[in-house]
Amino acid sequence: MEENRPNMPLLGDPFPDIRVQTTHGPMRIPGDLKGDWFVLFSHPADFTPVCTTEFVAFQKRYGEFRELGCRLIGMSVDQVFSHIKWIEWIKSELDVDIEFPIIAANDSMAMKLGMLHPGKGTNTVRAVFVVDSRGIVRLIMYYPQEVGRNMDEIVRAVRALRVSDEQGAVPAGWPNNELIGDRIIVPPAGTVEDARKRLREYECFDWWFCHKPLEK
Repeated sequence: MEENRPNMPLLGDPFPDIRVQTTHGPMRIPGDLKGDWFVLFSHPADFTPVCTTEFVAFQKRYGEFRELGCRLIGMSVDQVFSHIKWIEWIKSELDVDIEFPIIAANDSMAMKLGMLHPGKGTNTVRAVFVVDSRGIVRLIMYYPQEVGRNMDEIVRAVRALRVSDEQGAVPAGWPNNELIGDRIIVPPAGTVEDARKRLREYECFDWWFCHKPLEK
């Protein structure tokens, strides 16, 4: 029983090296994506209503992800011919051209990434992995089959991660936080002297909660 449990990578782990067959041909992930961020997301099955709405929503934001230097990759345990037929249907019936590759995973690969739930049969759950340009897992979202994802939040999360790497932590709802808008949080002081300086150098609610302008 223990052998069949998912063993998904954790935040800060290298994304597992996998060789996959996709609608764009064979790929090695993360090797073939070196230098780019990527979002790998799994869906329960092709030709299902919720998954169709998700693929359309991801494609509608494809340009936003590319502007962030981020690739999109879909994945389920359906075979490649099913993926191809499904995206042909989306194009012909919904007039949306799916530009990103879709992986045809096997059960062991999906289990390796924690995308198969033992209590949900063979369908992959709605997992999202955000991986940086070094191949490190930076964010994981895990949804039940019954709930479609919010793609604006995934775009926001990628943008927030990229900004936080360069400038510092970002607040809740960034860039539209109720207290400080799109400003960046200054790391808390580590000494008494630093705490005094914070109040002189930055805008602060208190020395442990200071913020600075976002660098455009």
